[in-house]
Amino acid sequence: MIVTMLLMLKLCTEVRVANELNVKRRFFADFDPHHFWHWSSFADYLQCVLAFTGIAGYITYLSIDSALFVETLGFLAVLTEAMLGVPQLYRNHRYQSTEGMSIKMVLMWTSGDTFKMAYFLLNGAPLQFSVCGLLQVMVDLAILAQAYAFSRHPPKPTPHAVHSTSAKAL
Repeated sequence: MIVTMLLMLKLCTEVRVANELNVKRRFFADFDPHHFWHWSSFADYLQCVLAFTGIAGYITYLSIDSALFVETLGFLAVLTEAMLGVPQLYRNHRYQSTEGMSIKMVLMWTSGDTFKMAYFLLNGAPLQFSVCGLLQVMVDLAILAQAYAFSRHPPKPTPHAVHSTSAKAL
């Protein structure tokens, strides 16, 4: 899956750079926080992923005997998975629309997350699994609620403003 995601990132980078009018190229080595993850070359993304993996791996190697570190790392991993739907939730809220989003896909997410949470509860998984599973289901339900609400009350199209110079030309 990681290789597939990297190949998709490579394709997206190539398409974006080919269509980009801006000639200013951005590089990972620039360490500019305003342009983080907006680099011009796939190699820069690969460098970032490898650097992160190397640093995180080294810290994990040094801290593997610490129960607090292992529990925190595990919780952050489960929490990250639980928050995967939040960018979609935010985007829907920002644009007051769920246009282009598949309701069937969200229903499948919700059912999968619900079954996963039930599995955690029934098998006595550690508390962080159940809490993050519940959070995941709540995000899924919020996205479904947005889809319902926005389909009932679609945003009104904004009228085009007439520029004064255009009116004078007529």
